[in-house]
Amino acid sequence: MTKLKNIFKVVVALCLTTLFHSCSLDEYNPSMISGDERLATFVGWKGMQSYCYQPLSGYLFNYEYFSLTEGGTDEWLTANNRTWAQEVYYYEGLTTNTNYIKPVFKYAYSAINSCNTVIDRASKVKDGNKADIDVLTAETKCLRGFYYLVLVTQYGPITLNTTEATTINTRPKRNTIQEIYTQIISDLKSAADSLGVTPYGNNYGRVTKKTALGLLARAYAQGAGEGLTENGVSYWQRAKEVAEDMITNAASYGAYLYPDVSDVWAQANNRANVNKEYLFTATGPDANDPSYILSSKQSSIFSYVMPNPYKLSDIYKTQDKSNYFYGRVNNNILAPSKYLINCFDAANDKRWENSFAFAYGDFSAVAGGAISNISYASKTVSLSAALCTKYGINPAFSTRKIYPYADITAITPTTTAGNQYPAKIWPKGEHSGDPTKAISVKNVYVTPYPIDVDDDRFAIYLSKDYLSAADKALRPYVCINIDDLFDASGNYKTTSIDATGTNTYMIYPGLIKYNWNYNGAFNGSNLQSKLGDIAIMRMAEVYLIAAEANQMLGNGAKAATYLNVLRKRAYRGDPATFDSSPMKLSNATENDVLDEYARELCGEFERWPILKRHHDFETRLALYNVRAAASFTAKNYLRPISYEFLSQIDNADEYGTNGY
Repeated sequence: MTKLKNIFKVVVALCLTTLFHSCSLDEYNPSMISGDERLATFVGWKGMQSYCYQPLSGYLFNYEYFSLTEGGTDEWLTANNRTWAQEVYYYEGLTTNTNYIKPVFKYAYSAINSCNTVIDRASKVKDGNKADIDVLTAETKCLRGFYYLVLVTQYGPITLNTTEATTINTRPKRNTIQEIYTQIISDLKSAADSLGVTPYGNNYGRVTKKTALGLLARAYAQGAGEGLTENGVSYWQRAKEVAEDMITNAASYGAYLYPDVSDVWAQANNRANVNKEYLFTATGPDANDPSYILSSKQSSIFSYVMPNPYKLSDIYKTQDKSNYFYGRVNNNILAPSKYLINCFDAANDKRWENSFAFAYGDFSAVAGGAISNISYASKTVSLSAALCTKYGINPAFSTRKIYPYADITAITPTTTAGNQYPAKIWPKGEHSGDPTKAISVKNVYVTPYPIDVDDDRFAIYLSKDYLSAADKALRPYVCINIDDLFDASGNYKTTSIDATGTNTYMIYPGLIKYNWNYNGAFNGSNLQSKLGDIAIMRMAEVYLIAAEANQMLGNGAKAATYLNVLRKRAYRGDPATFDSSPMKLSNATENDVLDEYARELCGEFERWPILKRHHDFETRLALYNVRAAASFTAKNYLRPISYEFLSQIDNADEYGTNGY
């Protein structure tokens, strides 16, 4: 499938020169964009329009923006209570110079400048089909609305500019929150009216009607938290109307909700078959596309949200730098809070294993290919009396073995992306090492739940249910009670949690939503980044917004009906028994809605905005992230304005820093 990275070379060169590789004010100032005669041609104009998508993959939807939208909330803590990026994770020393707040401001404004140029120049394009120009203009309005929603959510009343600027304005003025949201709503409504169900050029990376409507519902919900109204009607009511219309008329908008939550995260549905639930996608670079070299940055999120099982190197053999299965998971910064872990009723809710890895097994490469020296036997661990004593494994298992969990096929590179390492899974009890016996599964990172007591494919197991010494004695692998990882304040412990001083305290449930495993997902020998597509918004969020808006309008019973749709598809039992299960809600409180957002969208770039619109940082941080609560103040509802920007305008004192 054609990717958005196939940008016309002449326009790429123009944009890279004038926008991203410049250190001047036009890089992100809301008052500057350069023009060119090439934009009067359809080819040149369309190239600039395609470039409006460029910040999405890698630049925005990568680790830095993840830290802003997920860090500093009730859902995430630093592993082992580290001080890494404590400015955004815990509000400790957050200033205008903090690195994490600068790229978002820069890339969003840079994209807006491109959007303004495309929209203003549409009527001046000398050739091209009018229908094509109209569709691409509507796409651009949708993108501009999205970028402004990012900015106003993070930074508050910033500068609104909707026209191409030909000179640098060094004295920009702020607009009101109402003015900014009014423009966002206008752009998204216009886009929704003009866009069709099928993406332009059949390119799934482009926005469509369902994208604009989904973002419209999100914008109304976010603006509702600011107390905004439209023609005297609450934004909560508007959010309800848009979300319910999308749900009722989903088929006519091309919107879809998978009936089984496991299909949302199936590897085959990330790119090859196009994920039908995604409303808006940050399309990752395509390793199988000859234009890969022109692609955006790759995603490294997984390396920050996964632990490194090699910390237990005598029982898990593979070093992070050569982990062709999980990837190079050596950053190990963000871990789920105890609150987030406890949100999941794992016995009933399949979203637990579809969100987090909680058991870690090694891999072989018997299937061969570009790597042929990783035999099944070489990745088999023989337990010993010493290992059993060290890790608290029953000494009766000292003659047992722990076998590989996965087997990879190393595919010789045929693209600039380099080797690919798709995996299959060794069935439990299959110890032949015969690669024809390995099986394909929906997602190789989704661990079977519950782990069988006698499963010998896993070296490390993190248990949500507390295991007694007698329970652990039945299992031939390292058992860690998740509750034991936390101190009395709910922070991750910083020292060993067992009498023998092992590194088990460094292992935690790892978010797997941004770890991909298929031919085309790998960045060759760079195992620290991968190339999959990221959902900017998916249909499940529309159900959550419908529930949220109804609850905020006083109809908790109606809210529960929307939450139950998501709960039922995640229910582990027979769907026919859902109504009598503990998963079903009859009435939803505000906390029920916030908890459901956590279960469904954890790690999907929305937690910070959600807590902001509910004005719930103070309450929830005090309960679930006490370290962040200690530093959080009212000013933290807005991010600092970047010093880079302020240093290049003449009215920095007047413009202000948002209180920093």
